[in-house]
Amino acid sequence: MSAADTRTPARALRRRRAATAGFHLGAGTLAALWLLPILLVVVTSLRSFNDIAAHGLGSWPRSFTLDNFRQAWVDGGQQRALINSLIVTVPCVLATLALAAMAAFALSRYEMPFRRSLLLLMLGGNLLPPQILLIPVSKLSEMMGVYDTLPALIGVQIGFGVGFYVFVLHGFMRAIPVEIQQAAVVDGAGPWQIFWRVILPLARPALAALSALSFTWIFNDLLWAITVLRSDSRMPITAALIGLQGQYVSMWNVIAAGSVIAAAPTVAVFLRFQRHFVAGLNLGAVK
Repeated sequence: MSAADTRTPARALRRRRAATAGFHLGAGTLAALWLLPILLVVVTSLRSFNDIAAHGLGSWPRSFTLDNFRQAWVDGGQQRALINSLIVTVPCVLATLALAAMAAFALSRYEMPFRRSLLLLMLGGNLLPPQILLIPVSKLSEMMGVYDTLPALIGVQIGFGVGFYVFVLHGFMRAIPVEIQQAAVVDGAGPWQIFWRVILPLARPALAALSALSFTWIFNDLLWAITVLRSDSRMPITAALIGLQGQYVSMWNVIAAGSVIAAAPTVAVFLRFQRHFVAGLNLGAVK
């Protein structure tokens, strides 16, 4: 073996190491830039107002206090708003996924007339910009007598979310081998037993991913909340943050504490379902 042949693998190895180091350096820089605003909000939420007023918002912290969270939680109404958000989010996630799973099972496992048209209709409904539906939804809720109530917000979230979840679950359930269902039919299982005992357990990863996605979207929603709600006592936590900014105009420490409180539930859900959340980005993409 010549000297040139021995240098080639070493040169390739150095290039791979340099590329790996460059990738990690670039990814680390992007991650730091992404986390820097979040870190600033967390640090601000732990500083006193006098510290921020005397040294500036971007200065090195010289104080530490948890009283900002008490002010946002009690005086700022974050406690009531968080309860409202959970009252809306939890039933919406359960009802939406239950309806979507049953509809996706019927559309993916059985021959139905206009099946493709129904799927396209559900998907097309999610492609409409929500801004053009704000006034119709508000007027419809007033005509039905449910305006400014949490059930109105729950109904809107379910109505506008079920189509997308049906489309995603349809792609996942359609990929389940038909032989599994045929074996259950041979054993005497009916459609409900097949759905409950065969398809749902196999679709558990997809349901877990969509649960995390649905919880995040509904909990963080602001547009529909301010469309069908008016009273401050019924506002979810994202809408309550607007009121908190109006109540504590220049007290950035209290506003930052309220933002941390509002973000905590979705962060907890994301960390709990992180593996399923990332896998859910590819749901239905691979058959």
